[in-house]
Amino acid sequence: MPSIITHAAVPLALWCAADRGRIPPRLLAAGVIAAMLPDADVLAFALHIPYADAFGHRGASHSLLFAGMLAALAAVLAFFGSGRPWSAVSCRPRLAPTKAGPTVTSTLQAAVFVFVCAASHPLLDAMTSGGLGVALAWPWSEHRFFAPWRPIRVSPFAPQFFSARGVATLLSELRWVWLPLATAVVAWKLIQPAPAAPRDPS
Repeated sequence: MPSIITHAAVPLALWCAADRGRIPPRLLAAGVIAAMLPDADVLAFALHIPYADAFGHRGASHSLLFAGMLAALAAVLAFFGSGRPWSAVSCRPRLAPTKAGPTVTSTLQAAVFVFVCAASHPLLDAMTSGGLGVALAWPWSEHRFFAPWRPIRVSPFAPQFFSARGVATLLSELRWVWLPLATAVVAWKLIQPAPAAPRDPS
């Protein structure tokens, strides 16, 4: 796996690339949690569940179904959990607190954002150089998938993280995850049209 910190790179990149106010802070927080949550399955080692088991590391929690379940939960919380939308229908910075209830569009945006963040976790894991693949198709298949191209060094577990191997992993993640995402965000911002100047009402 990439380190738990690097899994937050995708929601942070999406937040940076989006128009101001499009992704509110609590939706960003939900995306970061969704991107990291699949690695909660490391508890399987403490429970003596084999790595290759469906509920072992990189198993069911790394499936697209799990990402979909998190997205559905985000949609429910967005629609029923508050009178304030999780994301804006408009791209304009209008996300000051409002009494307007959530809309279908804002609820769908929250679900899609959380799904992308959660699904990015197994996809990044599939690009690592070690461990078992990810069970993307669980429960329909327990096959573990790897990407055809695997440039990211697999992260050691906690006891070995603060070692030469851990440093090499962080440098690999900087090169293959953080820098490409930062470049993509900057490029996206550069190609976006400048906001229209407000008209003089006089």
